[in-house]
Amino acid sequence: MFTEETNIADQIKDKYFRKFGEDDSVQPRVFRSPGRINLIGEHTDYNNGFVLPASVDKAVYFVISPRTDSQVILHAADLDETYSFSLDDLSKPEQSWPHYQIGIIEQIQKRGLKIGGFQTSFGGDVPVGAGLSSSAALECCLLFALNELFELNLDRFEIVKMSQKAENEYVGVQCGIMDQFASAFGKEESVIRLDCRSLEYEYFPFPMKDYLLVLCDTSVKHSLASSEYNTRRLECEKGVSILQKYDPAILSLRDTTPEFVNLHKEELGDVVFRRCKYMTEEIQRVQDACDLLVQGDLDSFGKKMYATHQGLQHEYEVSCPELDFLVEQTLDNSDVLGARMMGGGFGGCTINLVKIDGVDAFEENMKSVYKEEYGIDLPCYRVKITDGTEELK
Repeated sequence: MFTEETNIADQIKDKYFRKFGEDDSVQPRVFRSPGRINLIGEHTDYNNGFVLPASVDKAVYFVISPRTDSQVILHAADLDETYSFSLDDLSKPEQSWPHYQIGIIEQIQKRGLKIGGFQTSFGGDVPVGAGLSSSAALECCLLFALNELFELNLDRFEIVKMSQKAENEYVGVQCGIMDQFASAFGKEESVIRLDCRSLEYEYFPFPMKDYLLVLCDTSVKHSLASSEYNTRRLECEKGVSILQKYDPAILSLRDTTPEFVNLHKEELGDVVFRRCKYMTEEIQRVQDACDLLVQGDLDSFGKKMYATHQGLQHEYEVSCPELDFLVEQTLDNSDVLGARMMGGGFGGCTINLVKIDGVDAFEENMKSVYKEEYGIDLPCYRVKITDGTEELK
């Protein structure tokens, strides 16, 4: 366990005691759920493909204890805001931050499970808006905590699925399952290959002794993100409906190959062809990348990261000038094994696999060239791969 993590947990514990006072009869319990990165396999989740996420040492923490009544008191330690409500009334408040927690309670009630009131202070160091899925970490952490507190007997898999449903149904964001899965199932120095069709998963070694993963946050979010995301889904579905005429077994792009897509290039048309080409290649790339990890070949793994970025930039067209600029800066740097945009696109972070000895110089250079080009200070986050959701004893 990193000392930094313990410090953040302690800070939130202090805020809990300042908010709720100290009570010798009830010692609050502390839970942690990490943010996540995705090494390879971007946009493949809604095409029933594979993803390769890992949980990282930026996390959300809940300091929590049960109450004797049916009140819930949520204290957002980072915002210093409080929201209280009764378990009988889960109506949506105007401020949006409690939606995630109330969505979790709604899922518990929909299952016919019973919890009592509770009070909690929560916060953490997952950067919001950088694509590390702070919302999934928050959902998994609270549900894991309530599961322990009220002995609901949910397994991790149920926690993941209910957390995803809370975001889909109460918050209203149609996310896939990867974010919650990576947060709950993470394992130190391992990445998880998740099959988004069957939900089978397998761990692959990702040794971090000689390397660090560095996220460079463009600090931009282009307004295209959500509308283009829906458009990409529709373009993939259109590709499937055309390819299905030639092979009825194709129910998603997971069921076909780049070669088969190429055969029907004319009929697919330029745009849909490029979307399908990227997607079928990326689904294959995740599997090839896992073979490379088993062989311990991180150099070739890094090249796959670059190939993913090329595909996202030119064929799937979800990158943006700032992301492309940051990836371009790494191409001549021998300390960088691989770099690509991470997440939905149109902003957010690049993820960079960097030799540990070269990280300081890498960050310094990236900050300097980005400031010069865009006039923006570039936040860089160094991340290690850690265990998933847990109670801190």
